[in-house]
Amino acid sequence: MREASLPPATRRQRAGLAWLAAAGLAGLAFWACAGVAQDSAAPDDEKTGGDTTVFATGHNAFSFPLANLGDEERTRFVIGNSFFKRNWVQAPSSTTARDGLGPHFIARSCGGCHVQDGRGAPPDFTRGLSDQPVGLLLRLSVPGKDAHGGPKPDPVYGDQFSNFAVQGVMPEGQISLRYETVHGKFVDGTAYQLQKPRYGFSKLNYGPMARDVMLSPRIAPQMAGVGLLEAIPEAEIVRNAQEQAALGGAVRGVVNQVWDAPTQQMRVGRFGWKANVATLAHQTGGAFLGDMGITSSFFPNETCTPTQKDCTAAPRGAQGKAPEVDEKTLNDVVFYESTLAPAARRNPKDPQVVQGQKLFAQAQCAACHRPSYVTGDIPFPRLGSKAAQGQTIYPYTDLLLHDMGEGLADGRPDFLANGRQWRTPPLWGLGLVPDVNGHNRLLHDGRARGALEAVLWHDGEARASKDKVLQMNAKERAALVKFLESL
Repeated sequence: MREASLPPATRRQRAGLAWLAAAGLAGLAFWACAGVAQDSAAPDDEKTGGDTTVFATGHNAFSFPLANLGDEERTRFVIGNSFFKRNWVQAPSSTTARDGLGPHFIARSCGGCHVQDGRGAPPDFTRGLSDQPVGLLLRLSVPGKDAHGGPKPDPVYGDQFSNFAVQGVMPEGQISLRYETVHGKFVDGTAYQLQKPRYGFSKLNYGPMARDVMLSPRIAPQMAGVGLLEAIPEAEIVRNAQEQAALGGAVRGVVNQVWDAPTQQMRVGRFGWKANVATLAHQTGGAFLGDMGITSSFFPNETCTPTQKDCTAAPRGAQGKAPEVDEKTLNDVVFYESTLAPAARRNPKDPQVVQGQKLFAQAQCAACHRPSYVTGDIPFPRLGSKAAQGQTIYPYTDLLLHDMGEGLADGRPDFLANGRQWRTPPLWGLGLVPDVNGHNRLLHDGRARGALEAVLWHDGEARASKDKVLQMNAKERAALVKFLESL
């Protein structure tokens, strides 16, 4: 029977057995206990996204279309890219196709946060408080739930803090950030230092926030491969949780169930740092509104609260006709995002990379960072491409919520996510972030200055894996990082 004609589950199992044979008995013992043997990646597999993979490095590595995209779809990709990266302007304007910015906002374009379709970073306040964050936002809520079971917004400042505004409207205020140093040591005696961020607000223009307000910082993640993540069947995400629960260990991921505005139903969450978004359409419409103040058919109402009178009185875009971004433009932007290609791995046969992959297995990191999937049908044909279907991909995530300990806790619930839980972030493209964005800030708020620091922040369900890393010597730690940066 030809490989291409085999059912996806059988193909995954064969790929897993081939890797296990290469890895030896130690690898077999690990993958069997982790319950992910059929999903492990071959150590020299370069194609992170199957036929969609692009072989790209450098500043534009996250900005290419799926390699197997057709000519007509590539034209649509370019159109979506133009609306993703160009700035929107304040209304009223002669540029009615791009007006409607604000009244409050944190960025003037999607690309303002996702620079080069890449990752944001915390602000560099060494240049003064005028350097307010763009690629980092602060979610706000108070105890309780909204009508759909999600977070309840702060009554004065809403669900997201906006530190910029159009003319005639006051910004909500400014964000301050300082770091506390956390000291630690590896078992071999090597010392390390971590940075724990502390956030605050100043110059609040609409009065105080609620006394019981909760805040959660969120860095803009890189965009490459998100359409392939959307094509992972919901049943696979649920299966991840079921298999982890069946093992009876500390790792017990949870599926988030969230409200999806485009489909008007509860769905399995897979995007966002707390898996609090189910679809790219919702994520994109929500970002247009929350980050740029631009209404859409998904989110037709501005976020002005009753206290913000100047916000309510500000002119609206599209000559006062909602929505400010029309459906075709919004769909083209979603299509662009969904067809951004993952970049191929670099140097997967390098001996240090191979050693690092074995150490990754020994530390049981794949218990949460599931290596591979076979994509199913794209959920919204008008918003994506069939080129993403039936691809063996290696994102290294289970898309589940995990308790990551008190050190990373934000204390803010988000649908079924509690204040200590975070979604397992995909690892593909990790090593290209410095090339694309000029920094290496990782985790949900960018506190980690590289992959090793990100590992050292792991706790809770991931405590045993971190302890394995703490026991590694300098050479082993370097190999682990080398592997992670090859993804």
